Amino acid sequence: MSIYQSGEYLEKNPHWHAADSAWKAAQILKMIRKHGLNPVTVCEVGCGAGEILNNLHAQMPETNFFGYEVSPQAYEICSAKSNERLQFTLGDLLETEVRFDLLLSIDVFEHVPNYLSFLEKLCGHADRFIFHIPLDLSLLTILRPKRLMRTREGVGHLHMFTAEMALAVLKDTGYEVTDSFFTAGGLELEKNQRRLRTVLANLPRRVLGKINPRLAARILGGYSLLVLAKPR
Repeated sequence: MSIYQSGEYLEKNPHWHAADSAWKAAQILKMIRKHGLNPVTVCEVGCGAGEILNNLHAQMPETNFFGYEVSPQAYEICSAKSNERLQFTLGDLLETEVRFDLLLSIDVFEHVPNYLSFLEKLCGHADRFIFHIPLDLSLLTILRPKRLMRTREGVGHLHMFTAEMALAVLKDTGYEVTDSFFTAGGLELEKNQRRLRTVLANLPRRVLGKINPRLAARILGGYSLLVLAKPR
């Protein structure tokens, strides 16, 4: 975890993925509205630049938002966005006893060395959870191991999952999955439309994704899994 506290991660990812935040917030809102959730308190663990919470805060006026972040560099970015309904803490949520109506873990636990222990401890901090989990393992990425290593070294994914593995991990660590759906960041995020190689790869990904997103994720990659869960 020292790369997040030393400044190394910020050096490799200067904007802490803030450009993706509006899209991620839209996926979260889709799940919240689908299930008619009306949380009074929402917390994001590993909130980074705080831009996901900032987007949600603008669209959920009756909700109070809290972000926890262990990186001093990310905290410096997110804390500037604080207001009456949006608060940030530099520290480890798992070292507290606070509890929330809804807890967000958005592209987080794949970064944590002991992710099983992390998820088990996290389970006691909310009534509902929304996870967004990158699905780095696909037939295409297994055939291109250099790409997997770039993901590990560039954005710090220590653990990599398929959809089935991600759901099994949540079950094993004390969660009951209520709903899940695939998100197509590989297709929809603006940054993925800039490189010709990615644009060409997205053609079959788009076609297969409309027919069977699970199969598209398994073969071609470019997808993540958004999961709504509760403690068992």
